Amino acid sequence: MPDIKNKVVVVFPAYFAEKTLERTVNEVPRDSVDLMILVDDHSSDGTVQLAQKLGLTVHQHSQNKGYGGNQKTCYKLALEAGASIVVMLHPDYQYDPRIIKYFVELISSGYFDVMLGTRIRSRRESLAGGMPLYKYVSNRALTFFQNLVSGRNLSEWHTGMRAYRREVLENIDFNRFSDDFVFDTQMLFAVIQNGYSIGEISVPVRYFKEASSINFARSLRYGFATIWQAVRFLFNFS
Repeated sequence: MPDIKNKVVVVFPAYFAEKTLERTVNEVPRDSVDLMILVDDHSSDGTVQLAQKLGLTVHQHSQNKGYGGNQKTCYKLALEAGASIVVMLHPDYQYDPRIIKYFVELISSGYFDVMLGTRIRSRRESLAGGMPLYKYVSNRALTFFQNLVSGRNLSEWHTGMRAYRREVLENIDFNRFSDDFVFDTQMLFAVIQNGYSIGEISVPVRYFKEASSINFARSLRYGFATIWQAVRFLFNFS
């Protein structure tokens, strides 16, 4: 059972996740997790029905709020549920849920305030795992720039597997951040600005047809938005 001092809540920001949700949920280590919450961003497939069948706590948006907007609801619900550690996991099966137990252990032991699951161990492994070349190159370039600006040495800034100590989510006003994909970048810069510690664990790369992924045009827009957030951080823009 989870440590009695902690309540671990896993949140799934979901959008058309019916094809990958069950595989993701089945690999979550139940002895490390107290509650799983899925927030569906107004999908028209069977995501909600499947989540209910799997025993998840389900919240569905009445209209699409975007990736960042989805996470805002996820964190709000997790905090309301009394979470002391919140794990955010994309339900697209790109990340190995079994690593959650190590996230929980490192945060609950006081080593880190935030944990990231990084997919980048080597170029060969990332590409062999199915990551498109343009995504690998852009991930490396953006991460290099973000590390340069922030003074950190994170191996990946763009992961969809993260864990937060409750205090982090309570003290960062994440509701003011974007409702789009750049939300993740804004969160990490805010974590650094507030002096919280960040740890990383490598996860296998899983890219495949059913996994959700933004297209090239959205990726390009995300890249420019990420650079702008880094500039804002560098010059301490509010």
